[in-house]
Amino acid sequence: MGTWRRSAAAAIAGASVLAVILSGCTAESSVSIDVPAQVDAPLPDQTVTELRDAVTTAMAATGSSGAIVGVWAPWSGSWVSGLGTQGPGGAEVSTDLDFRAADVTGAMTCDVLYELAASGTVKLDDPVTTWVSNLPGYDDITLRMLCNGTSGLGSYSSVLQGSELNNPDRAWNPRELLAYGIASPRLNPPGAAFADSDTNYLIAGLAAERATGETLSDLIRERVAEPLGLSNTSLPGSAAAAPSSTALEGFRSQQLPEGGWTCDQPQDVTVTSSSYGGAAAGAVTDITDLGRYTQALAAGSLLPEGSDRFSSPLPVSADDPTWFTAAGGAYQAGSLIGQFGATAGYMVGSFADPKTGMAVSVVLNNSAGNPKTAAWLSWELAAIASKAPAASGQTAPEAGLPWTAQQMRDSIVGNAICTVPAQ
Repeated sequence: MGTWRRSAAAAIAGASVLAVILSGCTAESSVSIDVPAQVDAPLPDQTVTELRDAVTTAMAATGSSGAIVGVWAPWSGSWVSGLGTQGPGGAEVSTDLDFRAADVTGAMTCDVLYELAASGTVKLDDPVTTWVSNLPGYDDITLRMLCNGTSGLGSYSSVLQGSELNNPDRAWNPRELLAYGIASPRLNPPGAAFADSDTNYLIAGLAAERATGETLSDLIRERVAEPLGLSNTSLPGSAAAAPSSTALEGFRSQQLPEGGWTCDQPQDVTVTSSSYGGAAAGAVTDITDLGRYTQALAAGSLLPEGSDRFSSPLPVSADDPTWFTAAGGAYQAGSLIGQFGATAGYMVGSFADPKTGMAVSVVLNNSAGNPKTAAWLSWELAAIASKAPAASGQTAPEAGLPWTAQQMRDSIVGNAICTVPAQ
């Protein structure tokens, strides 16, 4: 496995019409993304047919009534579409709806932490106890370990499973969530191995707030959303609410005592407090913002040249393929860098290739089932898009992903909680 690739960040964004189409941003953005320019054309019909089929299969497998997807292949074209409905019998899904960004939030929290380290405000090798009080005995855990997933700390949501959905209006105090996280058994000794844990991002957010005297919401706005022109991306306050006044409605099917799931009558969890996900999964966004953000994450656009954020990726687990690694608050799958996960009502996956500029982003509006479905779907879409033919005057990259679209489809169908139509 090679090291993670990153591109140099530029100081001022170019006034590119194509970039605006992708990002939904204005020409006043202060950071540009060093990837090939996007062809201003739709993806070929055959490619779109395959992409649409992939998404609708995942919708059926998860019991999702709706989905929003964005696929950008700079050499070929783009496809941004809403599929399905806002709920059983609801209005059609459109591409301008907002949704919760799930675990992509954790990458944004680490953006902030790495930026603070680059400016000298913190040091990544500082013990977490330097910046977060009431953590006695945790001097062996550093800020870097939080974003690398090597702190060994357990996840607070694994302890509180079900509590959020039973109390959707509750505003959670980060310190209370932290108490549950550090009370859960350690997953590994510090620095030993990667283990995904939302407690890591929670502590990273608290450290950033202590170091700056600002809220994490303000820090993400100032250091991530505004520089990239992400006008529909934010970390909301703790009051229970929908992602926005124009939101994709979110649902969660319930497991039945006799087996099976409530696929036809899922619980509506659109309105909930972002405080439970917080620094790990509380942000909201839309599909064009998500695509642009993921390109910036993959290209290292928010950090200075020479950042070591993605220089030492670790295996995700012994059971995962060797091409699937993690570092710096993100995952690498072959040449792709991104994040995936589930939060109440939404399953999100978003990955980009920093060399070719290809980006795939998708949200399903049912968070039940295997959260890896969001990753498998992203990778299936990437496998399809990577083979899109070049537009006139363009040259298709020599893309090679270490999986096939069918392999990812098989993983989705094999983990389905709802009936998938015969293929």
